[in-house]
Amino acid sequence: MPLFDLPLEQLEKYRSSVVEPVDFDEFWDQTLAEAQSFDLAATFEPVNNRLAVIETFDVTFAGFGGAPIKGWLHLPAHREPGKKLPAVVEYLGYSGGRSLPNQGNRWAQAGYAHFVMDTRGQGFGGSFGETPDPHPSAGGVAYAGLMTRGINSREDYYYRRLFVDGFRAVQAVQRHPAVDPHRIVLNGISQGGGISLAVAGLVAGRLDGVIGVLPDVPFLQDFPRAIDTAAKGPYPDIFAFLSRHREKYEGILKVLNYFDGVHFAARAQTPVLYSVALADDVCPPSTVFASYNAYGEKSGDVRKAIEVYRFNNHEGGQEHHWVKQLDFLQSL
Repeated sequence: MPLFDLPLEQLEKYRSSVVEPVDFDEFWDQTLAEAQSFDLAATFEPVNNRLAVIETFDVTFAGFGGAPIKGWLHLPAHREPGKKLPAVVEYLGYSGGRSLPNQGNRWAQAGYAHFVMDTRGQGFGGSFGETPDPHPSAGGVAYAGLMTRGINSREDYYYRRLFVDGFRAVQAVQRHPAVDPHRIVLNGISQGGGISLAVAGLVAGRLDGVIGVLPDVPFLQDFPRAIDTAAKGPYPDIFAFLSRHREKYEGILKVLNYFDGVHFAARAQTPVLYSVALADDVCPPSTVFASYNAYGEKSGDVRKAIEVYRFNNHEGGQEHHWVKQLDFLQSL
């Protein structure tokens, strides 16, 4: 498809027009304090994944509201005894779940502890999931999907729960004795990239141990621009909802402003490697650059880089980008 967004030289300078809420940090401090009132209760049960080189644990931990969140922890089976491993925490793309225990373990193949967080209420699309979303707002009036679930209230919005789950996932993986709690990397594609950026902003000044972030074609960035420009994927769900609830636009933007990845990126303090695809009509490149250009600006000099895939849509750099991510991790 032809490129539809701004020219690259303009993208490199693009800044979002969103202005963060004055009580953004207070809201998230209160949200995380509520989450921390629940015992993390992280458990790791070995499972037979039928693989000779990967050891897998079925993980459960308490996420938002104390709800049980599932995950897999994959470890290299032939690791050095007693040596703690750096860990990659992977968050999943929209509609995806943690899959089966013999799937999705490539970071463990590369020698890392690999934690895959299941996504509450998802696992209905590209991969299998097992974690429900028990929150009462899950049954409210919304457009099909998750983008408008609980969107009338910042307290009830779906991504408040999911971002807390992501934060608690870091704490959970830090509890495993094979993991070095001071060498955690956050990773994800699309929605997973958006969660990784949210968690990077949430851990800053609150939780030690995160040393890098790998958001790949990240979703949930610069909501006003995304709603107006994304032609495919989940963003148009908000557009469709507003086509029948026209009076809610300003109120919805106020709610979404507490979940905009641009604000989380600005608070992040660790090295980051983004990717962006210039033909991406799911996560428009301007929204990714809005996040990238804001990254680390509240914490000063932060190492950051972005890989640009000019002729790709939302698939991004795929296996080629993973090689670049591996090289980036080696440099941390």
